[in-house]
Amino acid sequence: MADPYAILGVSRSATEKEIKSAYRKLAKELHPDRNKDNPKAAEKFSQATTAYDLLSDKDKRAQFDRGEIDGDGNPTAPFGFGGGPGGGSYANYGGQGHPGAGGFEFNSGGDFSDIFEGLFGGGRQAGAGFGAGAGAGGFGRSRGRQAQRGANVNYRLAVDFIDAATQAPQRITLQDGKTIDVKLPAGVEQGTQMRLAGKGQPGPGGAGDAILTIEIRDHSYYTRDGDDIRLDLPITLKEAVIGGKVKVPTVDGPVMLSVPAGSSSGKTLRLKGKGFSKKGGGRGDQLVTLMIDIPADDAALKQFAEGWQDDRNPRSAMGG
Repeated sequence: MADPYAILGVSRSATEKEIKSAYRKLAKELHPDRNKDNPKAAEKFSQATTAYDLLSDKDKRAQFDRGEIDGDGNPTAPFGFGGGPGGGSYANYGGQGHPGAGGFEFNSGGDFSDIFEGLFGGGRQAGAGFGAGAGAGGFGRSRGRQAQRGANVNYRLAVDFIDAATQAPQRITLQDGKTIDVKLPAGVEQGTQMRLAGKGQPGPGGAGDAILTIEIRDHSYYTRDGDDIRLDLPITLKEAVIGGKVKVPTVDGPVMLSVPAGSSSGKTLRLKGKGFSKKGGGRGDQLVTLMIDIPADDAALKQFAEGWQDDRNPRSAMGG
């Protein structure tokens, strides 16, 4: 696989924020839901996702920077020997990310604790020094080797914006075909990871874990601002001038909002507790920005405006 930095279009010194921003941009452009007739876009999306999974993990990024693993997360050949099939610490399941049910895709991570045993014929245990129990050949078989757990399986779970804001339970189908419901954590955001213990691949030492990476879908009129949600709300000229109550959509359902008389476009009103859940408890707010919507061709309004005199200069502060 190509350099993950090159795939995301960032430098090797890029910050976590820059890496996340680059991935979000690519994911938005290349997401399969938006490119159903373009298989190349789906392939690039998969590559970008794999690159982000590696670079967003501090340990894996450091390993890649040191040349210990390649762009797929597989260990590079130690001492000039090839790692062989299945030797990777992040081998793609079936060779690539496969889409699963419920809008997610998964990859399985391999375990390379046996790599030295395959290379040297010894039983070097992961984390043990080369000299431990060494025989005449310099590499001895370690004693009391623990049975290996199965590999972890990585899933990418696409979640609707409103579901993410309200922590709605998500039903997913795992690699083995079993269906489970998961509760989204407080403060969930793009790239949040959840670990489901024992839901990975089986192994002699027990099953590995399932790692869910959350991808929050965009919404047609809500946007996220930290823990808050922003909404541009169209109102009529009459509602702006006279004021009154108007119905406003929120992620929890519509509510009535009082518009003050004499409101201008750009005025922002706050609905407490209608935003995203916070990691420390509670919820953010919904920030409603009023946008006056004037009809394109209204004779009565035009006649009123022509006869109305306003001597103010609203642009005076701008030097106008």
